[in-house]
Amino acid sequence: MTDAIETYLAANADRRLAAYLDFLRIPSISAQPEYAAACREAAEWLAGQLEAIGVEHVEVCETGGHPVVYGDWLHAPDAPTAIVYCHYDVQPVDPIALWETAPFEPFVKGDRMIGRGSADDKGQIHIHLRATEAILATRAALPVNLKFVFEGEEESSSVHLDAWLEANKERLGADLALISDSGFFEGNRPAITVGLRGICYIQVDVTGTAFDLHSGTFGGAVQNPANALAQIIAALKGPDGRIRVPGFYDDVVALSEVDRAAFAALPFDEEGYRNELGLPALVGEAGYSTLERRGARPTLDVNGLWGGFEGQGAKTIIPAHAHAKISCRLVPAQDPGTIFELLRAFILEVAPPGCSVDVSFLGGGKPSLTSIDHPATQAAARAIEATFGVPPLYIREGGSIPVCASFETILGLPVVLLGFTPPDDHAHSPNESMSLPNAETGIRTVVAYWDELARLPR
Repeated sequence: MTDAIETYLAANADRRLAAYLDFLRIPSISAQPEYAAACREAAEWLAGQLEAIGVEHVEVCETGGHPVVYGDWLHAPDAPTAIVYCHYDVQPVDPIALWETAPFEPFVKGDRMIGRGSADDKGQIHIHLRATEAILATRAALPVNLKFVFEGEEESSSVHLDAWLEANKERLGADLALISDSGFFEGNRPAITVGLRGICYIQVDVTGTAFDLHSGTFGGAVQNPANALAQIIAALKGPDGRIRVPGFYDDVVALSEVDRAAFAALPFDEEGYRNELGLPALVGEAGYSTLERRGARPTLDVNGLWGGFEGQGAKTIIPAHAHAKISCRLVPAQDPGTIFELLRAFILEVAPPGCSVDVSFLGGGKPSLTSIDHPATQAAARAIEATFGVPPLYIREGGSIPVCASFETILGLPVVLLGFTPPDDHAHSPNESMSLPNAETGIRTVVAYWDELARLPR
């Protein structure tokens, strides 16, 4: 890191923090239609930031949903070209009562920035904006060519992104894609994510009569949709953690002995992990370690259940309907469309008589696995070691980033996952937070990475 960049970062620390806070105040929740204007506000804010720091051809691109923000700097003719991807949309904020303060009134507490999006993923956009700003302000030129793609629908399954990538293939020509939407390992150990699970998200709607019935008058004569839904859910997974849907595991690539040895070698304190979560035990698919189950095996989880009376006291009814949202995390070679069809067929098969059942597809994304030995990945490892002082671990994450597979399949690009969030960031939960030391060192890591990348042979 040059003295000029360190001097610039020190001189602009207050302004940098103020910009971070401004960005977090925008309630850009992509999954809820009432926040569409806020998503556009976030996109316009980003476009203004890119233009202000010297990025060119900045555009708020229409997609049919929330816009994609594009910009580029292409004045390094003999250097590689990288796409920088992050997303500006955030998760819904419920349960609101568990937040320390309003989710979109961010504040600094100790060495943490607290607020929705502080880690996932506005904090990582902030890192890239400030790194680019520092380089251009001190050197007047970047060591590599950059194309920024900031999405507004990642938290709602990236519904329109693939079509936008297809339509912009020529503009998006590059040597690699850098995605900053991942984080560090347990204990806040610097890490590079090389594997991501995909996702298949469905909703199950069970309907009986057109209105609630008196449970005394009709109980024993009609099907209870809530009971029926419970029966369906119970059929999906066995006590051994195995998913019972026929064909579900057909395309799963088995972990090799090398894969399993790599998981076993990670410095993971399983008992400490359990204690931190406040759980009496960790559970999952039999025959696999916690890290294997979390990062390299498929799952099925109920994400939400509703139906019937939920108020205080008693109300003796048979509910007219009951509903569940269910997600499956997928591993390499599994396809979300195929998994949906398997789930739908099995759910309709096991559904008890006396009610109607509808299974709908809410979104999906394909899994991804990147080579540790790729030169761009190794350049990222050198940048992390130079700034954080330790070599990174290589990990597989249980979460899903649909664009990762899209960059590989649509644009034919290798992907590097370089993220900086701490493992206890509470992403998707109340009191989401970002480690400010991680963010500040992350800015310096991104600067170092572009210098490392520029030194690679084309």
